[in-house]
Amino acid sequence: MDTLTTAFREEIKKAMTFSKVSTVVTGDNVYQEGNGNILPIIDEMVNSEMLPGSGVDGMENLEELLAKAESGKSCLLLLEHYSNFDLSLFSLLVRQAGGRGDAIAQALIAIAGMKLNEDNPVVAAFASAYTRIVIYPSRSLKELDPEKKQAEFTRSFAINRAAMKAVDRVKTQGRLILLFPAGTRYRPWDPSTKKGVREIDSYLRSFDYMCCVALNGCILQVQQTDMMNDVVCKDIMRVTAGPVQSCAEFRGKAQAAAEAAGVADKKQAAVDAVMVELDRLHIAAEEKRQKIKEKKHD
Repeated sequence: MDTLTTAFREEIKKAMTFSKVSTVVTGDNVYQEGNGNILPIIDEMVNSEMLPGSGVDGMENLEELLAKAESGKSCLLLLEHYSNFDLSLFSLLVRQAGGRGDAIAQALIAIAGMKLNEDNPVVAAFASAYTRIVIYPSRSLKELDPEKKQAEFTRSFAINRAAMKAVDRVKTQGRLILLFPAGTRYRPWDPSTKKGVREIDSYLRSFDYMCCVALNGCILQVQQTDMMNDVVCKDIMRVTAGPVQSCAEFRGKAQAAAEAAGVADKKQAAVDAVMVELDRLHIAAEEKRQKIKEKKHD
């Protein structure tokens, strides 16, 4: 199988010629508008690997969430995270689904870790196809040695403060704020990568409505090396959007259940409940996806 680098050498060259993304994130550039010149290139790459049978379930839920956003409510999309193509897959499949798919894709603002900007110029170019607000993930600080940590703590505070201001500014302007609750791609050799990030609770607390979204199938297999060595493969891809839920009600139920069970960290309990909901959607969607595969082999 080809790696991302070898499979899409020409597309990468095209994306790089259009890329204007800042490779250094500061408090002044956390809001980054999507680059319309790069989006068709990414669409072509993703489309070339998706097999017939790919599509969206629960489109009516996404349209309901968009309607709430357009009415002035703050709305979250909470997605599973398996590869650097997840946002691309979601955006493309929603647009291909018809209905209000184009409007949903236009409304998206993804919350993105700064590594997408700073670690690799190719990954940065791909990320720049989509409008996003860049944050400094707390786990990045944990990986630093003590000498660098203090300086980076100051930087992280400035970036995250600016990011939260940007979120507050746009969240009631008809936009859908897209989050990956795990905060990183799932790596099968590291089960901890499927645990929800505690900071997600702050979004649940400050938003009105939410919709969990499962992603099934794989066209970009994560590797233990550089992102550009991820393996490209063809598959049937399914996006499954669960029902629209009140963030306050969802969070309240999760925290009440945690209290009844004697769990002390109620913030983490709320995020854990999100991951349980995503897992439930994923398992049900995988059963349906396998049936689609079986029909195509008959």
